[in-house]
Order: sequence, then C-alpha cells, then structure tokens
Amino acid sequence: MHTNRRNFLRQSFASAAGIAAASMLPADMFGHDLHRTSYPDEIILKPGNRPKPKDSIRFSVIGINHAHIYGMVSALNKGGGEIVAVYSKEQELLPGFIKLYPNIKVAKSPEEILDDNSIKLVASAAIPVDRAPLGIRVMQSGKDFMTDKPGIITFAQFEEVKKVQKKTNRIYSIMYSERLGSPASVQAGDLVKAGAIGKVVQTVGLGPHRMIPNTRPKWFFDPELAGGVLCDIGSHQCDQFLFYTNSRQAEVNFSQIGNFGTSKYPKYQDFGDMSVRSSHATGYIRIDWFTPDGLATWGDGRTFILGTEGYIEMRKYIDIAGRPGGNHLFLVNQKETKYYNCSEVNMPYGEQLVSDVVNRTETAMSQDHCFLATELALTAQKMAFKLNG
Repeated sequence: MHTNRRNFLRQSFASAAGIAAASMLPADMFGHDLHRTSYPDEIILKPGNRPKPKDSIRFSVIGINHAHIYGMVSALNKGGGEIVAVYSKEQELLPGFIKLYPNIKVAKSPEEILDDNSIKLVASAAIPVDRAPLGIRVMQSGKDFMTDKPGIITFAQFEEVKKVQKKTNRIYSIMYSERLGSPASVQAGDLVKAGAIGKVVQTVGLGPHRMIPNTRPKWFFDPELAGGVLCDIGSHQCDQFLFYTNSRQAEVNFSQIGNFGTSKYPKYQDFGDMSVRSSHATGYIRIDWFTPDGLATWGDGRTFILGTEGYIEMRKYIDIAGRPGGNHLFLVNQKETKYYNCSEVNMPYGEQLVSDVVNRTETAMSQDHCFLATELALTAQKMAFKLNG
C-alpha cells in the first residue's frame, strides 16, 4: 500500500513537472500550439438603421394552440403587417391573445377570415395535424399561409399541400423559428455568405428541450396529432442544414427515435437523431427532451457549422460558460477567433415575407426549400429505427 502511494506521488510530481515544462514551449513536435493566453475578440453587434418597411398587408390568425403564434405575429407586425382578426375554436385560449392585441376582431368562424378579401395572409399555430388542411383552405381562398412548424405531419398531407400550392401559386411558408427567429442564426448566415469559414461541408444541430408534462396539452404527446420528434423539432434542423450548406437536394442517411423517460405517454418520443447529406455536405441532428432542471433556460440549443477555412458555433439560448443571455456566436478561421453577441441583430423574415406576399417573390424562403426541409423530416420520422427505452 505504501509502495503504491509512493508511486502515485512520484507519477504526480512527474506529470506536474511535464506540464510546467510544456507550458514554456511554443509548440510540440507536431507543431501544435501548446500554450495560448489570448481570448476571442468580443464584438457586440448593434441593429442597423432599418427604414420603415416598404410594403404592408392585412393579416389574420386562425389557430393559437401553440405559443409560437406570438413570435409569428410579432415578426409580421414588425415587417409591415397589420393583424386584424383572430379565430380560435378553443375559446379558453383567446383571453391571453386578445390582451396582447386588444383592437383586433374575434371572428366567429374561419370563414369570416377566409372570405375577407382585404386579408392577404393567414398565420396559424393550430394543432399540428390541422395545419396542412387549414393551409390548403387558405391557399384555395386566394390567400398566402404562414404556419408554425411542423407545418405538415404526414406524406398524404405533404402531397396534397404541394399540389394545391402549385395550382394556386400561393405561398405556404413554415416558420422554422430556430433559424428565422434567432438573431445568432441570422448573423451566422451572413458570415457564411461572406465566406468567413470557406465552403460549408457539415452542420451539427442539437435541439434539447425541457420536459414539463403538466404544461403541455394532451395532443402534444400523440404523434398522430403532433407529428413525431423528428417531424416536429427535427424540421428546424433540416432547414438549417439546407440553408447553411446551400443544398437544393438532400437525403436521409439514417434516423432513430426512442422514449427513454416519458413512460406515462408510451407513444411519445423524447429522443431522436438523424443524419442527412447532399452532394457536397453532410449534417447530423439530435433532438431530445432531457434538459435538466439545473439549466437556467429550456434548452442549450447549439449549432455547429464546419467550413473548409474555419467553423462557427452558436449557443442560441444560453452560454453555460457564463456570458449572460442568449444569441452567442463563436467564429474561428485562419485569421482570428471572435465572439459575437448577436442579441440585437435584426431578423428580416417577417419583412421579407410581407414583401413576398405583395410582390410575389421568394426572398424570405423559396417554396422548394420550405418543402424540402419538411420532406427530410417526414422521411426521417417514417424510416426511424425504434430504440428500446
């Protein structure tokens, strides 16, 4: 026992001496930098002087079952939209919405909104299974449609939506808010477009969430009503893969789903991962509902973008290293290491969508991109290997 202790101490002193000696060397035998004392340059981005939106529309809301509707309405209002009416078949959901928008009309039926020709767009965060059928009715009424994700939860819905969209030439826009509603994600897109990390070859998207069952409605736990975990949250990550890699075609390599900690709801999936690829890039996606209570927010959402000349990491909602708030972006390339505080970066999606409605353009998101992100998520959900919890 004493011999073992002497050996342990001798090895510990030797290790400490080795570390001290190595710290004085500029590089090891392979040329690796062994000791850096510099820290990333910190850049606090400020919003630019945005002129008042050139275009404006009147829009309304049908379906307020998910709180994402508030971010959707805010994006449209800031982008030149004017909310004029709301319809919800669940009357108990209306008071909170009306309190925030007290001057809008409460419609007695969807038809009141669909038959109003002055309304150019309908936004919805209805129960996911109802979103595609509603979007079809909206497009057939001559209006454009903006929906929360997942905007489509089955391939049957997907084919019908595509058919009606092509026939009517209306916009079917799915707000993938982890990119379109994230200032850090907008900044990352600008950096990638400017060539800051060279050609993008891979993305890794991590979408952890906190599970608090008693705050969720019953439909949330039924994949037939809400879509599975990859169809739902995974669609965010599919969108980001396509966007940052500039991929116009892609396929799913593998996918897996499981229920490891939500035994009360056996059909629910609290974990999923998948791999995608295009002809020039790959992507890995992991989704889970295991954010521990010790984290100060609902999930440490992270995105990694690997380029031939550098990489970007986003910590969208929290930096557990200690920086306050969210929207943290780290850039490392051949010239520098930088940290960007992106919390005040302008998010253009709402204004771009309003402009697209008026001018019949595709500046917010191409229809092909919108549908391809959904198709990848639907494919991954359908082919997923079911893990045993």
